[in-house]
Amino acid sequence: MQSIKKLIGEGEHQQQDFKFRIEDQRKIARTLVAFANSDGGRLLIGVKDNGKITGINPEEEFHMIQGAVELYCKPVLDFESRIWQEEMKLVLEIKIEPNANHIFQAQDDEGNWKFYIRRNDQTLIAHKILQKVWKLEQNAIKKPTVFGEKDLSILKLIKEFSPISLSKLYRISELNKSSIDDSVSLLVYWKMINMNFSEDGVYYEINELDEENI
Repeated sequence: MQSIKKLIGEGEHQQQDFKFRIEDQRKIARTLVAFANSDGGRLLIGVKDNGKITGINPEEEFHMIQGAVELYCKPVLDFESRIWQEEMKLVLEIKIEPNANHIFQAQDDEGNWKFYIRRNDQTLIAHKILQKVWKLEQNAIKKPTVFGEKDLSILKLIKEFSPISLSKLYRISELNKSSIDDSVSLLVYWKMINMNFSEDGVYYEINELDEENI
C-alpha cells in the first residue's frame, strides 16, 4: 500500500514535484501543463523541496489549483486530488494524466500562451522542433528506406558536430532555417537523431542505433 512517506522518498523527478504552498497560480499552471504534455505526474503540496512535510490547508490549496487550471491553462486541464495525512499534517496530492496530443498551454510571465514540458525535475518551454514533432506524430509519416539529399546533409552535420544546437546548424548548413527545421523535426520523429534538453539549451546528436547506417 502506498504511503505519503514512500512517495516523498522518491524525491522530485519527471513525474513528481513538491510545493510548500501555492502562491503563484500562473507559475503552477506551467508545471501542471508540463505534466500533461509529457508523462503525467503528481504535485504534492505541503512538502518542502528537501522532502520535509510542513502541511497545508487542503481547501485553500485546492482552490488555488482550481483557479490555476481555469485561468491559466488552455484548454482547461482536468486533475484528480487526494488528501494525505501524516501525523497532524495534511498534504494535498494533485494528479495529472498524460495527454498524447500535447495540446495544453500555460501563460508565461508576460501573459503569452506557450507549451511546456517536463524534463527530469524541471519545467521547460517546449522547443519549436518538439512542437513540430508532436504534429508529425498525429500524421504518422513513415520512415523512408532512402533519405533525400537535404535530410542526409543534416544528418552528416549532426554526426560531425554532435552534440549540436539548432543555431549552429543554421550557421553551418547551406539550407534555409525553415528547411532545417523541417528536416530536424522529421529526423527526431523517425528517431534518427536524439533531442536532448539541458540547462544550456537543446542539442541534437545521432541516435547510436542508426549511426552505422549514416
